[in-house]
Amino acid sequence: MTPVTTHDDPPAPPTAPAAPAAPAGDAGRSARRAVAGRLSWGLADQAASSMTNFAVGIYVARSLGLAAFGVFSLAWVTYGVVLNISRGVATDPLVVRFSGVSDSSWRRAVARSSGTALGAGAVVGAVCLAIGLALGGTVGPAFVCLGVVLPGLLLQDAWRYAFFAAGTGRKAFVNDVVWGVALVPAMVVAARVGSVAAFVLAWGGSAAVAAVYGCVQSGIRPLAGGARAWLREHRDLGYRYLVENVSNSGASQLRAYGLGVIVGVGAVGVIRGAELLLGPFLALLMGLSLVTVAEAARVLRRAPHRLGRFCLLLGGGQAAAALLWGGALLLVPDRAGAFVLGGVWDGASALVVPVTVGVAGAGLGTGAAAGLRALGAARRSLRSQLFASACYVTGGLGGAALGGTAGSAWGVAAATVCASAVWWLHLRAALREHRAEAVPDAAEAVADAGAEAAPDAPDTAEAAPGAAGAGKKPSPK
Repeated sequence: MTPVTTHDDPPAPPTAPAAPAAPAGDAGRSARRAVAGRLSWGLADQAASSMTNFAVGIYVARSLGLAAFGVFSLAWVTYGVVLNISRGVATDPLVVRFSGVSDSSWRRAVARSSGTALGAGAVVGAVCLAIGLALGGTVGPAFVCLGVVLPGLLLQDAWRYAFFAAGTGRKAFVNDVVWGVALVPAMVVAARVGSVAAFVLAWGGSAAVAAVYGCVQSGIRPLAGGARAWLREHRDLGYRYLVENVSNSGASQLRAYGLGVIVGVGAVGVIRGAELLLGPFLALLMGLSLVTVAEAARVLRRAPHRLGRFCLLLGGGQAAAALLWGGALLLVPDRAGAFVLGGVWDGASALVVPVTVGVAGAGLGTGAAAGLRALGAARRSLRSQLFASACYVTGGLGGAALGGTAGSAWGVAAATVCASAVWWLHLRAALREHRAEAVPDAAEAVADAGAEAAPDAPDTAEAAPGAAGAGKKPSPK
């Protein structure tokens, strides 16, 4: 906007000629390079996270044996539930609404979002602590230690979301590397102690180190007092995402607990061992929205007609990669597998095919899920996730009752494939609704521009009552 000068203002200096605009082809290539750069850091971060999770699982499985590894897996699954609670109310709304915004807006939002995650960790951690003290036995101490380390675990995850929302995935990658480095001495100490509780403390304590480093990286202090305002301002998305995320991870927890009751705690360790073999892809799915939702939101703002293709490439690429990885696992010699997983290998190797099919189906569905998140279609996203969770629990427990551990794995595989189809049907409908809503908005913008261009035109609405909007179609909302 040109500033308005008064007679007392000095004359404006002559302006330099404007630089020629960059050719459209160069702009397109620059945009693609920027997207590729952000996705590359996302893949690098997920690779670091995957390797960390994989290494922890393998080390614990070899150190503790099948039964104790099953107890550790129960704590791990519980952490997944809590993590999804935090993401639903704290960081999912951050990624949807504050990706690619100004630095000041991002910083204010991150302070409250990270404070919300920290508060969620403290509240749920206290619950886990009380439950662990009440349970006692072999499971109780693991949950007591989980309650202690939950705040640090959730804050570390919140920093990753914040960095990807800002488009600085490099910082998220560095933060995960710091966690991995801190894990090494912590795991060595835990192995000497030789208990599940020690491993939980080592895993969560090293995450707390990375969480503190995240404060240094961002220069932001989590604002726990802003949690109430954050929840209130984003309740339209947060509460739906909360139910959606909890139903997702809650289904995994119900399946794990139910499998332990129907087949035995050792079966939980076998399933977890098979999932560890596909660890890189499972970790990628857990943290998918770190990269893809933020990127899908950018695609929607800049080229909304490309969102469907972006989601298809995303989901199809993950499914194909999972199938290739699973096929490679079938070629692993038993001696090598036993060296990696120890006594867990025999049962886990028999489940590679169904677990691979399940991961591939989930990977295909996450492409559609990213699109629904970017569109802000929280209602459709929630419906899809509730259907997927119901299928997961039914298939996992029904299969366990009919065919034991293998039946549970095949039941989950069938459930994820069916759920993926539902995700894509809802994304197709949401894209159709978005295009329908965009047409009247564009027509109104053109009409407003015409009215501004001809301010002296007669007011046709007053000259001919009822004529205004006569040719305008009603909004499909």
